[in-house]
Amino acid sequence: MTPELKSDGARLNEAYAACRAVARSKAKNFYYAFVALPEDRRNAICATYAFMRRADDLADDDSLPREERRRRLDEWLAAWRGVCQGGATSDPVFLALFDATRRFAIPLGLLDELVEGMTMDLRPAASDAPDTYATFTDLYGYCYRVASVVGLVCIRIFGYEDRGAEKLAEETGIAFQLTNILRDVAEDAGFNRVYLPLEDLKAHGVALESLLHRAPGAPPTANERALLAEIARRAEAYYQSAQRLLPLLDRESRPAMWVLVSIYHRLLDRIRRVDYDVFSRRVSVPLAQKLGILAVGQARMALARLSA
Repeated sequence: MTPELKSDGARLNEAYAACRAVARSKAKNFYYAFVALPEDRRNAICATYAFMRRADDLADDDSLPREERRRRLDEWLAAWRGVCQGGATSDPVFLALFDATRRFAIPLGLLDELVEGMTMDLRPAASDAPDTYATFTDLYGYCYRVASVVGLVCIRIFGYEDRGAEKLAEETGIAFQLTNILRDVAEDAGFNRVYLPLEDLKAHGVALESLLHRAPGAPPTANERALLAEIARRAEAYYQSAQRLLPLLDRESRPAMWVLVSIYHRLLDRIRRVDYDVFSRRVSVPLAQKLGILAVGQARMALARLSA
């Protein structure tokens, strides 16, 4: 059957299947949470992830100058907005996500904010100046756009009634992104980026150059460990919001959120256990532990369905 003869339902099923394939191959920690969701919600989350992944790939294509990446991202976003206004598309990610926005009443403005967050790394740079954030308030704005907005989209799919869930989802996103920032300090420095606030570097006596230009695999200094510990304490405080968010979500969605929070919180714990040495190794949660968390999440989902 040629594409133009397929029913809308068949095209939509194929679009969701394409998004699930992206999530399965790329989502890593997120995908373990997706598996613990009912099918309709899992499809919507996978569509959201595939959209986010596409934007991230466009923004991070270091084979192109920043200006070209920004132009391509703007063109892609304009195409998405055209679909939202009723335009035709053959893009499976656009097809699936637009259907998800209608099914779960996802505000389109949140998706615009998500893409805006991706473009923050494409700001014009002064010569070879690194990308930095002066204060934690500045960094919070970045984390909000690239992580909290994802959480605000996800809770629409998960389902909730108490509006207090929105602030808690925002702060849960901050916890996740701060954890990512801690894990990726060395990798980000390789791209001339330091997300740790400059005010914190100064307070802990850490020179920006020591993060950007260090011997490969060199362990952190005492001052650097103290700096990273400060960021970890902030992340830990925001994980408390995640625990308060869980009971506000629809019963069948709670296990998926529990899986995601558990894996990210475990990652933060592993960073602490290696005494913040994120330079000589890339800290991660072992597959066996992820599968163990997923098994508990699936058991919780089965119990939620039985008690519904």
